[in-house]
Amino acid sequence: MAVTDHVDLDTFIEGVKRRNPGQPEFVQAVHEVAQDIYEFIGDKEQYHSAQILRRIAEPDRVVSFRVCWEDDNHNIRVQRGWRVQNNNAIGPYKGGIRFHPSVTESVLKFLAFEQTFKNSLTGLPMGGGKGGSNFNPKGKSDAEVMRFCQSFMTELYRHIGPDTDVPAGDIGVGGREIGYMFGQYKRITNRWEGVLTGKGIEYGGSQMRPEATGYGAVYFLQNMLKHQDDAVDGKTAIISGSGNVATHAAEKITQLGGKVLTLSDSGGFIHDPDGIDQDKIDWIKHLKTVKRGRISEYCDEFSGASYHEGERPWSVKADLALPCATQNELDGDEAKAMVDNGVMAVSEGANMPTTLEGVKVFHDAKIMYGPGKAANAGGVAVSGLEMSQNAERISWDQERLGNMLTDLMEGIHEKCVEYGKADGGYVDYVKGANIAGFKKVADAMLAYGVV
Repeated sequence: MAVTDHVDLDTFIEGVKRRNPGQPEFVQAVHEVAQDIYEFIGDKEQYHSAQILRRIAEPDRVVSFRVCWEDDNHNIRVQRGWRVQNNNAIGPYKGGIRFHPSVTESVLKFLAFEQTFKNSLTGLPMGGGKGGSNFNPKGKSDAEVMRFCQSFMTELYRHIGPDTDVPAGDIGVGGREIGYMFGQYKRITNRWEGVLTGKGIEYGGSQMRPEATGYGAVYFLQNMLKHQDDAVDGKTAIISGSGNVATHAAEKITQLGGKVLTLSDSGGFIHDPDGIDQDKIDWIKHLKTVKRGRISEYCDEFSGASYHEGERPWSVKADLALPCATQNELDGDEAKAMVDNGVMAVSEGANMPTTLEGVKVFHDAKIMYGPGKAANAGGVAVSGLEMSQNAERISWDQERLGNMLTDLMEGIHEKCVEYGKADGGYVDYVKGANIAGFKKVADAMLAYGVV
């Protein structure tokens, strides 16, 4: 290929902004990756001449569609649905479906872009995708959620398949929603196949899937500490969120001898100086999944805890932090407060929960910082293993899957260390994850030619 002029990083990002107006989350995600990739590809003409980064930052396709459904009062409701298929160079598109009022095309494009690198890091044959709707399942009856999911799948089924695109759950999409969508897919197509992951155990789901993202984030944290001859045992942790990821992260921290001090939801956070032990975690799981209550109710049940309305937990003094709620929930000022309070390691259970300013604070302070594309890859890794089980019509036991998850997270950590090593023993995990994830996808794209 002919040698091309290399545009600088600022010019590249300006081009991304120009092509994606009004999409700040997507531009942020591309910028965060590009600033590391540019250094790596500086002397590698094959990536420049083939415009690999430019191509990865342009989704293969974005499907947008109308979702009509009827509520319990017989009102016709209209939402918008999307599926973003970012890149399938190394396998079928793979990524969750999110139901939340904050869902926009920008948010889903950023998530699909991040998912491309995260899936690459697992070593499994999965491309990157993401989907969802601005539908809010909170406050809806089971019948309303069912009707919405069925209408959503009536359009989505045309664009997915076990060898094409395999969605999973995400915020607002749990076992209930996956069940309704899978049932509709099966009804429309007359095929039982592994087209969705996160299914119930009774109909093709995998052991360890509910625990995988939260446990995986803690395993990555454990590997970071072990690399510095340290451990979770005896340390305090602040965690955001109170859903599936957060509660299982809290569970694993507790099992490893740590003390969890906080959990949160969109209304505020709870601080329990006595520690949120396993019995309390089980109570929160019941509150959130069965009663669908608010985290503030914790303080009515357990004395000594305090509720901080409208606030996030990052001001609480602790050794470890795990942001497990949503994107951009931790800004530069909060990151500085955490560093000043002695936080030594951060492992992201959510996707891009830290702003670019916050990431810079952690990087400048040289603390251990595991970005979401590496630290929370355990969930999609076990989803990939669910795909394998479905394809073979078998089911692996919890012990085997637990060992595989532990090994996968250790392998991701090793890749990050390989490409992120810096002077003085410091590991830039963001740089390591970005480069390791990019290289596999980029080399596959080179092999295909211009497609």
